[in-house]
Amino acid sequence: MNPSPPSAAAPAVALPDLSGTPYVTNPGVGGYRLVRAAVAPAAPPVLDAAQRAVVEHRGGPLLVLGGPGTGKTSTLVEAVAARVRAGTAPERILVLTFHRKAALALRDRIAARLGAHDPAGPGGPLPAAPQTATFHSFCYGLLRAHQPAERYAEPVRLLSGPEQDLLVRELLAGQITLARDGRAHVRWPDELRAALTTRGFADEVRAVLARSRELGLAPETLRAAARRIGRPDWGAAADFLAEYLDVTDLQGVIDYSELVQRAVRLVRRPEVHAELSGRYDAVYVDEYQDTDVAQVRLLRALAGGGRTLVAFGDPDQSVYAFRGADVNGILDFPERFPGSAAGPPGSRSSPAPTAPPPRCWPPPAG
Repeated sequence: MNPSPPSAAAPAVALPDLSGTPYVTNPGVGGYRLVRAAVAPAAPPVLDAAQRAVVEHRGGPLLVLGGPGTGKTSTLVEAVAARVRAGTAPERILVLTFHRKAALALRDRIAARLGAHDPAGPGGPLPAAPQTATFHSFCYGLLRAHQPAERYAEPVRLLSGPEQDLLVRELLAGQITLARDGRAHVRWPDELRAALTTRGFADEVRAVLARSRELGLAPETLRAAARRIGRPDWGAAADFLAEYLDVTDLQGVIDYSELVQRAVRLVRRPEVHAELSGRYDAVYVDEYQDTDVAQVRLLRALAGGGRTLVAFGDPDQSVYAFRGADVNGILDFPERFPGSAAGPPGSRSSPAPTAPPPRCWPPPAG
């Protein structure tokens, strides 16, 4: 018996997405299509003078500092919505944050504010919303879009934390067998060999790998530093890093630190840089204090040179210091993102302005 196509008059069925975002099915000929359910329009918060200055900021880099509960995220939402209402196409705005849950919440809050001004009115189609993503999801999408087909038969796969831990421990255990057969390329100092199979040593090696890639250190750079200061353990770590990168490349997998580093290298290619420079008119970053060195390099490639970058952060609130987050990302913001694309000959570009701590009433939920 052949199934009949769904009736055009069939009611829509509400389905929950795994992320908690509601979707509905729209019956159509031959199947169903999942679309986001409408977000209820949200009333605007009352902004003070500092917040209004951020919302009305039209061009160039801007750093917005504020403590917990001061309304940084609410100001970000209002700034994005105001830019769209002023005529910027939503797809030309990029919003980056760190947690997937935070990215989903930001997307819905921005859509709710845009919905309050949607000319289609209640029940109409959802207004387009800017791209809202985590740093890692943005980088992964970038790599997938520019992945050379002749090099990868399948899309590159992102390693989970436990998978990376297992891979590092297997490679370390293999070092013992290779050393016994005289075929080891990584020569750990004698005092470390007994620890190669321990979980604690594997954790330390993972931390070295991650920090090296966040700083953009190639194995040969780390190896040269080891020779210069007389650290044979660093030299062994450099050799292990080279082997680790070879193995992950052969397996078509990538870890989180290498993901951002490869995205940075990709964005520096002239044709990719030109494409991305022409794609976004403004980039917004929430929780900027949690950026590491590689992520700041990515932002410079995306929105450097005096383009519009609005970063919100609190230097006293970083939760990723153990993963390479660097408070200098905030302290050095004016130097890394100068306020103009180029200054007069013989002079320096003007520094990026820093807005005073925002306040918001009513206080933002959560």
